[in-house]
Amino acid sequence: MEEFDYLVLGGGSSGCAIAGRLSEDSRTTVALFEAGDDGKHWTVWTPLAGAILVPGKIRNWAYDTVPQQGLGGRIGYQPRGKTLGGSSGINAMVYIRGHRWDYDHWASLGNPGWSYADVLPYFRKSENNETLADEFHGRGGPLNVAELRTGNPLQASFLDAAREAQLPITTDFNGARQEGCGLYQVTQINGERCSAARAYIHPHIGTRQNLCVQTGARIRRILFDGRRAVGAEIQIGATTKSFRARREVILSSGAFGSPQILMLSGVGDAAALKSVGVAPLHHLPGVGANLQDHPDFAFGYKTASLDALGYSLPGIVRLIREISRYRRERSGMVSTNFAEAGGFLKTRPDLEIPDIQLHFVVGLVDDHARKRHLGHGFTCHVCLLRPKSRGSVTLASADPFAAPQIDPNFFGDPADLEAMVAGFKLTQRIMDAPSLKALRTRDAFTQGVETDAQIRDFLRRRVDTVYHPVGSCAMGPDAATAVVDAQLRVHGLEGLRVVDASIMPTLIGGNTNAPSIMIAEKAADMIRAA
Repeated sequence: MEEFDYLVLGGGSSGCAIAGRLSEDSRTTVALFEAGDDGKHWTVWTPLAGAILVPGKIRNWAYDTVPQQGLGGRIGYQPRGKTLGGSSGINAMVYIRGHRWDYDHWASLGNPGWSYADVLPYFRKSENNETLADEFHGRGGPLNVAELRTGNPLQASFLDAAREAQLPITTDFNGARQEGCGLYQVTQINGERCSAARAYIHPHIGTRQNLCVQTGARIRRILFDGRRAVGAEIQIGATTKSFRARREVILSSGAFGSPQILMLSGVGDAAALKSVGVAPLHHLPGVGANLQDHPDFAFGYKTASLDALGYSLPGIVRLIREISRYRRERSGMVSTNFAEAGGFLKTRPDLEIPDIQLHFVVGLVDDHARKRHLGHGFTCHVCLLRPKSRGSVTLASADPFAAPQIDPNFFGDPADLEAMVAGFKLTQRIMDAPSLKALRTRDAFTQGVETDAQIRDFLRRRVDTVYHPVGSCAMGPDAATAVVDAQLRVHGLEGLRVVDASIMPTLIGGNTNAPSIMIAEKAADMIRAA
């Protein structure tokens, strides 16, 4: 066995961040394992190229869900990053933390140390914000946060439409007040993607002798000595090797991968494990339960404006010019994250906090960009921030290389559908406001959808994920329902923590990349303290 102090199983946003932080101590040895490549490629770092590749299987696990009863039996799509940096290597780079209420709620569920006041220092610690420096933002952290460099006029059109719809405007979604419409800050540096790998790992490969980074490594199972995790069995190419952890095994394989690896290792619901041929080691029924995701619907419109991305001869000519501009300045259309603007809004005035989020996209997106349309267009996504539905991640078989069975259970709770109807109507107000309506040449999807019954039917036919799965190894004090405690230690076992978005007890009100990095920053300090 090759021995290290810490084995980090999964090189996504959380895995990169915790491996980077733990390896700051030269007396500590850290091994980081990632199934994908090293993420050092122009198609990762160039924002437009990375976004175009998301519908395919390059650096993407490209999972399917089980048929969704609430969506008329449709099979959903779940892209997940398969590269060092994980989904931060293929995402829309939107830097959002969620609402302070979310973290105070985590603490109220019996998770001391996870209130907003507790986690804010870790958001700030991770961040190097190029433009904002106050009590909410950090400077000097590994993760670069910047303003968009596209200068796209469609941003102003969206904000003008929000004003015309009498909705508030905000300049900082992560500051004192989240509510409102505005422009997103992005995890970019000099107009290039700043993935978690680029922030926390790439600068140290070859310079930190105590950090071992192994790509192309598939985790088969965690190894135990009694109830203590002591290592992992990992396949690298055609060879299966065992690695030993002198101190801890840290599982950071995400909302789908982490529960799958636990179950393959015999940790989960004992009866379910036996049913697929896995010998139970530790009965922990919460493994794979409590899966939550933001259900999302997208309005789409055709436009004659070449400021919108699309497929046309004039558009190709412009793109060639924009590529040249990007090579000179690292700005313009090629630096787009697609979702350039958005908002956090309340569908009812009596709500305490926003319940929907918008992503305004400077291109026409249909079925996760897997369906292409000639011409140019723009899209506005609306997602429900705190759905009541709960799904699951389960094993399809004992084969470690078989995809897990993913069931977000969208609209499993009827209240989610009704909330999405309200979100549909509110978003439509912005889309029908003069500043955006003047740009539209055709409603691509929602023409004639007017009554509540029509909206419900249309939502069932079109809703899918906005790529924020969490909760499948939930944090909580009760081992009957939760998987890890407030120190992220797996209940009933020793030497094993889960550090990624799967530990979120409830879904936060926003994008999940920045919170995943915060979780790792906090976990690194907890591990050092232990």
